[in-house]
Amino acid sequence: MPKMKTNSGAKKRFALTGTGKIKRKHAFKRHNLTKKTKKQKDRLTQFSILDKSNAKSVEKMLGLK
Repeated sequence: MPKMKTNSGAKKRFALTGTGKIKRKHAFKRHNLTKKTKKQKDRLTQFSILDKSNAKSVEKMLGLK
């Protein structure tokens, strides 16, 4: 049986932490930044942990499970 292929879009968008959680970037940081406050833009810069409800499907796309 052939190996599973990793989803190319998923491997560019998600990364694993040391504990095995999946981290992601925030949306809404591409354009129209003059309307957004500095506080809002700073928060959008940081990575966040992917929610458990989405983790299973992303793990499958990354070929982890």
